[in-house]
Amino acid sequence: MPNVTIEYVILIPLLFTQVIVFPLVANTITSSWQESERNVALQEAADHLASTVQQLYLTVNREEILAGTITHALRIPATINSYPYTAMGSLSSPSDPNSTRILTLTLTMEDGTTVTALAVMGSNVIWTENPILQSNSANASLELQKFSNSTIVFSFGG
Repeated sequence: MPNVTIEYVILIPLLFTQVIVFPLVANTITSSWQESERNVALQEAADHLASTVQQLYLTVNREEILAGTITHALRIPATINSYPYTAMGSLSSPSDPNSTRILTLTLTMEDGTTVTALAVMGSNVIWTENPILQSNSANASLELQKFSNSTIVFSFGG
């Protein structure tokens, strides 16, 4: 008889612990995985956006390209895990007017997750900081205008 009692004394608390602890641990691990997945997807969108801006700059910043306006439709996901996000750009202002500038793109989700991506630009770039890109906008685009003095003005459209 003492063996049966010892088994119950050991197994019942162990079973009780498994019933409570296992769902709690599984929920914590799942939440952490979902948050990591959102961060990676948002960072990929930010990197893609920064790469697109830099490629457009390198394409337009040539003497063969005449002055004018270009609107480039962005191919970014409208939502990440059902969360829309916003994008803002900020261009560094170095003390030397002829040095390169760094464009910092900041993407922020509705839940507060924020990531940044960088694009290297030339000294002839101006970034219009007022417009904010909404990911779920039907007309999400990047607008740039090149002037005859080779100045290039970027902004988000849509």
